[in-house]
Amino acid sequence: MTRPVALAVGGTISALVAGKAILDRPSRPYNPESVATEYDAWTEDGILEYYWGEHIHLGYYNDAEMEAGYKKKNFIQAKYDFIDEMMSFGSIPSEQVGGLSVLDVGCGVGGTSRYIARAIGKDSKVTGITLSPNQVKRAQELAVEQETPNAHFQVMDALKMDFPDNSFDVVWACESGEHMPDKEKYISEMMRVLKPGGKFVMATWCQRDDRQVPFSKKDDKDLKFLYEEWTHPYFISIEKYAELIEGTGKMENVGTADWVRETIASWRHSIWVGVYDPRGFIFKPRQYLKCVRDGYCLERMHRAFDRGLMQYGMFHATKKLE
Repeated sequence: MTRPVALAVGGTISALVAGKAILDRPSRPYNPESVATEYDAWTEDGILEYYWGEHIHLGYYNDAEMEAGYKKKNFIQAKYDFIDEMMSFGSIPSEQVGGLSVLDVGCGVGGTSRYIARAIGKDSKVTGITLSPNQVKRAQELAVEQETPNAHFQVMDALKMDFPDNSFDVVWACESGEHMPDKEKYISEMMRVLKPGGKFVMATWCQRDDRQVPFSKKDDKDLKFLYEEWTHPYFISIEKYAELIEGTGKMENVGTADWVRETIASWRHSIWVGVYDPRGFIFKPRQYLKCVRDGYCLERMHRAFDRGLMQYGMFHATKKLE
């Protein structure tokens, strides 16, 4: 190898090592304002909506789709399929019913809220709450555009909701628990506002239960990155969430599942849609580094779920009759 070539190779390797070191240093640790701030920014720059559509949650892939190759499935359709499967898992009505009241806790830009609102009919009402004013503004705009007047949105903290006890027939929470700094309060508030006989269904990222096999140093390091790159305070296990739900003393027929197999393709699929269509960020060069960081975190998320460090927790329960 000639000296110029050796220098070029060495420089490239050094740049890659330095780049990885930068990406391995988490950039968005949690603080009391960080969730609202980050989601305001994501909503304003439009990149998530460009690639993920109206739904900032993972998609659902059945066995046949995985065998055929997840990249053959429409990325946005996978998210609608997830909602349908979550509704079925939680025994949530998917047909028009009169007078049903639904709460969507952590609604994002309201894609799921509007989807459910159209499914259950205009005589019912869906209320979405989020910490992000920009998400509420965008959710309301889309509700008007899509002629979905029974979907309503407001800025509200899920840990101290303004709703009276026993307000909703259904409480729905999809990928909001990750951001909650007090998981017990999060669960107790949702159980509080649910009517007796009402249905609760939740999807959230979980870390495996370490009470039997403690986390290794690598596990702790990887979890710290996942917490601090996407502004999460901490995760808990499926088992711990189930204990919190049971511990309220208000719920019965509590069921859980781990949907890693059904959702894991979403992480890499999220990267590939950006590779196939770079227009979402190529005209916004200031967002390029953020997209690179997010792509790197998506891959690290995939690996954490793939090796069992992370789990995709699904939960359903019914509130006891008084």
